Parts: sequence; C-alpha cells; structure tokens
Amino acid sequence: MAQEKKQGGIPYFGPIVIAIAVIVGWLIYSFVLGAGGNFEGGNHDNKPLNGNLLATMYKGGFIVPFLLAILVIVLTFTIERFITINAAKGKGSVEAFIRKVREMVSNGNLQGAIAECDNQRGSVANVIRSGLVKYEQVEGDTNLEKEEKIASIQKSLEEATALELPMLSKNLVIISTCASIATLVGLLGTVQGMIHAFSALAQSGAPDAIGLANGISEALINTFLGILAAALGIIFYNLFNSLIDSLTFGMDEAGYSIVQTYSSTHKK
Repeated sequence: MAQEKKQGGIPYFGPIVIAIAVIVGWLIYSFVLGAGGNFEGGNHDNKPLNGNLLATMYKGGFIVPFLLAILVIVLTFTIERFITINAAKGKGSVEAFIRKVREMVSNGNLQGAIAECDNQRGSVANVIRSGLVKYEQVEGDTNLEKEEKIASIQKSLEEATALELPMLSKNLVIISTCASIATLVGLLGTVQGMIHAFSALAQSGAPDAIGLANGISEALINTFLGILAAALGIIFYNLFNSLIDSLTFGMDEAGYSIVQTYSSTHKK
C-alpha cells in the first residue's frame, strides 16, 4: 500500500480497469452494436441493414465483446501511461533542465540546483535532487574519504532511480499482454465463424446463404478487431519503452555529471 502511494497509483487499478473494460465491452456489444435500429425489422436476429457496420460487427458473435474489452484496456492504459510519463518529465523540457542543473553544479551553486529540481518536479528531478542533497551532505563530512563520498552519492542516485523506474514501467505488462492475446482471441473468433460458415454449406439440399454470410462475417470481424487491438498494443508498448529509456538516460547522464563534478572539484 505504501509503495502504491509513493508511485502515485491507485491500489488494484489494473484489475479494476480490466473488470470494467469487460463490462463496457459487453454493454457496447449488446446496446450499441446490437441495437434494434441496426437490423431489419428492428430485431438483432435478422439481417443487418444494408451497409450498417455496427450490425455487421454484432454478427461477429460472442467473441466480439471480449475483443472490444481488450481494445478498451489498451486505450485506457495508453492514456494512463501518457499522463504518468509526462508527469515524470516535470514541468519543462528535460534536456533544458538537466543542462541548467549541470551548469549550476559546475559553478558550485548546489542550493540553486536543488531549487531548480523542486521547481521542475517529476521523476527525473527527484533522482537528481536526491543526488544533490547527498552531494551537499558529504561535502562537509570530514570523516569520509573522497572515494567513500563519491560512492555515497552514487548509491543515493541509484536508490532514487530504483524507486522511480517502477512507476514509469508500471502497467506496461498489461499492454504487452493485450497485444499478445488479441490476435489469438481474434483467431478464436475467426475459427468459430468459419465453423459456422462450413456448417451452412453442409446443410442438406440448398446451402444456407444467410448462415454462410453470417459465418464469414463473424470470421472477418473477429480477425479485424484482433489485429487492430494487437497493433495498437504493440505500437504503444514500444513507444512507452522508448520514452522510458530516454528518461532513464537523462537520469543517468545527470547522475554521472554530478559524480564527475564532485570528483574533479574536490581533492578529498
């Protein structure tokens, strides 16, 4: 619980979103896609109105609401990750902030650099501030050797980074999992639709044209939704990993600069 609060998260946020997404998926399937106005005679058991995409999606079968739920999950956690990662960057440009802090540290203005971190906020600023505070503490400590002071600064930076990184990568595993299973769930619906299509062909006498059309529609709709959800999940998962790597690099770069500045400006 304490760790959730530290990371600014809501306890059980992931399971709650997944449960709500499943409910939303079924509601969309039942009341939006399956609305009577989308079908001939106002009954969803009849054929879809000509060119009505919503009714066509409804005919995709009971797998469709699960695919819609996966799509809702991907979009929800995408928005959540965008908000979290943008908050981790802080108020302004991360590059400009790091550059300004490096200049202040090089000029010996530690208080100004700490104040800049307080103003910037975010994960990057928190990590750098931790290193600067430790820098200030060990600077006046005559009981430690230079190597011990440098190790102490490095340890402080590493601990702060270890606390911040889980917040950045949290819930990415859910997006990754959705990207992996969406195609499989869509394939399951596709197989089910093809079974229905071939069953219509196997009818004695004249083939059931309506059953054949419904089976093919079911197969194609599930394929479409599965590929769509998987593609979005893969794109956003890779995008967020790239953004996190960029932030991590900024933390490491600033931390290295702080350690090097102390090493070069202090003899002991």
